[in-house]
Amino acid sequence: MDNKRDILALLRAVAAGDAAPEDALLELKQSPFEDLGYAKVDFHRPVRQGNCEVIYGAGKTPEQISGILSAMHERCCGNILVTRLDPAAAEKVGKTAVLDYSPTARLAVAWPRADTPALGHIVVASGGTSDMAVSEEAALTAEAMGNRVTRLYDVGVAGLHRLLSNLDVLMSARCVVAVAGMEGALASVVGGLVDCPVIAVPTSVGYGANFGGLSALLSMLNSCASGVSVVNIDNGFGAGYLASMINQMEGAQE
Repeated sequence: MDNKRDILALLRAVAAGDAAPEDALLELKQSPFEDLGYAKVDFHRPVRQGNCEVIYGAGKTPEQISGILSAMHERCCGNILVTRLDPAAAEKVGKTAVLDYSPTARLAVAWPRADTPALGHIVVASGGTSDMAVSEEAALTAEAMGNRVTRLYDVGVAGLHRLLSNLDVLMSARCVVAVAGMEGALASVVGGLVDCPVIAVPTSVGYGANFGGLSALLSMLNSCASGVSVVNIDNGFGAGYLASMINQMEGAQE
């Protein structure tokens, strides 16, 4: 089981008489984690948070990543996210696991599930093409977690008409992820147009006074638009994860 939908399906099978309570209990109470020596793989993450554990690839060897993936796959986990995975490591890990890898986002989905739903509507908007790596990390994360995602790339405030031509898409979203570097103004503009939560993602794109994304971060934190929250610099994964939680809140799919 890799998400709360699988757990609910198991419980509904018990309620319908299609599965024995004892079998369901055994599946749920199996060891909550496995100690691999270099990692303690958390198998109860879906019970607590709704999705299986995500692997942060930077700083781990391909062998360590493969070992963690193997342990999770043995527990029937799918759509396992591996973030910040460089192409060389992805090539090695791909020899032992089924990977859907994006070199742009440096993100892999291991053992992708064909039955992944596309619920609700999340929009990922970027200020410029240079923000695409972070934007794709957010979009792919949300899609792997079962959300419908629309990408609006290169719609920054330097050419505001590009954003305004997509108002119908923005206003139909349940959550918008606004990704921008430079001065980070996109989040404030989007926040003033929509009635849903906006997750602002500052990027490290910009010239010297951008300070590696700090100027965009401070601009977004000081946004005058209501309903804008901010994640860390270049944290597309965190934005995609949070957008998924908002989009799939109880009753949001009605």
